[in-house]
Amino acid sequence: MDTKDRKEYIPWVIVGLMDFVTVIGFDDIIYNFQNQGLVAVTSWVLMTFLYVLPYNLIVAHMGSTFAERGGGITSWMRETNGDTVGYYAAWFYWITGLPYVVDVANSVVISLGWIITGNGNIQAHLGNAWFGITTAAIFVVFIWIQHLFKNKSLEVMSTIGGGAMFIMTVLFVVMTFVGLAKGNPIATHPFNFKAFIPKDFFSLGFLSTFGLFVFAMNGSELAAPYTADMKHPAKDFPKALKMIAIMTMFLTLLGTFSLGVYFNAHHLPNDLKMNGSYYAFLRIGEQFGMGKSLMYLFAGVQGIYMLAQLAVILDASTRVFLSDVAKRFMPRQLTKKNSDGLPINGYWMTTILCALIMALGGLLPKINDIFNWLLNLNGIVSPASTCFLFWAYLMVRIHPERFPKPSYTYLKNRHVAIFVGAWMLGITALLALLGFFPTDATADTFALQLAMNIIVPIGMVVLGFMMPWIAKRQQSGNAFKPTTWVLITIVTDVALIALVSYGLATSILANAPVALKWGVILVIDIVMVAVTLSATRNGRRGIVTEEN
Repeated sequence: MDTKDRKEYIPWVIVGLMDFVTVIGFDDIIYNFQNQGLVAVTSWVLMTFLYVLPYNLIVAHMGSTFAERGGGITSWMRETNGDTVGYYAAWFYWITGLPYVVDVANSVVISLGWIITGNGNIQAHLGNAWFGITTAAIFVVFIWIQHLFKNKSLEVMSTIGGGAMFIMTVLFVVMTFVGLAKGNPIATHPFNFKAFIPKDFFSLGFLSTFGLFVFAMNGSELAAPYTADMKHPAKDFPKALKMIAIMTMFLTLLGTFSLGVYFNAHHLPNDLKMNGSYYAFLRIGEQFGMGKSLMYLFAGVQGIYMLAQLAVILDASTRVFLSDVAKRFMPRQLTKKNSDGLPINGYWMTTILCALIMALGGLLPKINDIFNWLLNLNGIVSPASTCFLFWAYLMVRIHPERFPKPSYTYLKNRHVAIFVGAWMLGITALLALLGFFPTDATADTFALQLAMNIIVPIGMVVLGFMMPWIAKRQQSGNAFKPTTWVLITIVTDVALIALVSYGLATSILANAPVALKWGVILVIDIVMVAVTLSATRNGRRGIVTEEN
């Protein structure tokens, strides 16, 4: 028996299940339920047929076309548009994941809060300051010790946590229907056909919520690397993605329906996005005489899953981005590896950028505002990065003679395929643009959140263009002088100090005595300056002096 015959293939069902946990979760159902209520059921149906199915089958087509490249948006963009465009795709796909990383760290703190206190009033127990400090501590600890874990253990942890999360969601749906069969009451009134139909479909406030649907359902391209491990990828890979689409539709429709049973869709709690999952299992547990046991079980599953996700995302995203084609376009000190083979300065960059996002969130008055803003920010940047997928698909269908013939073809008619690709690209870009409207903002925070929604994406774009500029100066021997680097450091520190001082003075320490307020601000500012100088010391050497 030869080596090929002895190879262990991954069944398409397993590939589908592995990828499903990265696509949809119980929290995704909660987020869109708060935005749209029972109307979210109709939105899920429309998005499934007009977006999810073509999205997954486009991924299947691209994965089949570039199976030897391991798949993924960044490699597809390099193959279809060249290394330069591939770099920008890799950069934006990587950096737009950072708000999600911060959001995951926040979710870990919230799950710990429920486990310790048994309720969701984290504002009373921590307040903005300690919430930010605890989130930062979890983030920093994981980004610096995650390399101590074995990759296999993280994969197992993620699979167990993700699988348990799926089981908890199915359990919630099943118990809802069991409760209805027993005659338990429905919280939403009226609970009729009209409750599922949008009344203001073309309003800006309603349309701006669809970016979170894309954020909730994208990610199926993460299954692309497994095509090489499937026995019949041409047939099995599309099966796996179709299974994901069907499971997504099943879970979102029945999950949203079940939420309407336990929450009045017309009068939802303001903190539903942050605490809704825990409220849901708390209510269903109490209804079935189980007390808080289901809530504690969910909180434990949530915490484990989020911790595993945090470690894997931080490690994988930083390593993959900084070790691929980006080397040509990045300052060499950012791709420099330590004795363990880790891009240590890349970790510093990730830490600083996530700290900036957390600091911006600290300008908002309440923890719930911070959580909602970070979540809605994902509804902007996630669809924006997904646009690369559809652009690459358009290039493959417009110029089929330039690329390998795929083992699976989505839409045999090339003109129809181009139309569908253009539709997906256009609608995704539109939803990303509409996401700038601050859906959850109050009158007091609307202007601030709108400004933050604009500043963060612009900052991501500017940084993306700065990296090749710095790298080009290094390659030409015209690197920065020490005085230039000192000026950059000073400007960075001043911006950080102003940001933190404003946030502490206007929200976190607004009611504190003046002496205490400015004392805390001074200490934090000194620490931030020290951290910035320490983080940039090695990088300065790499920029100022050329390495052989």
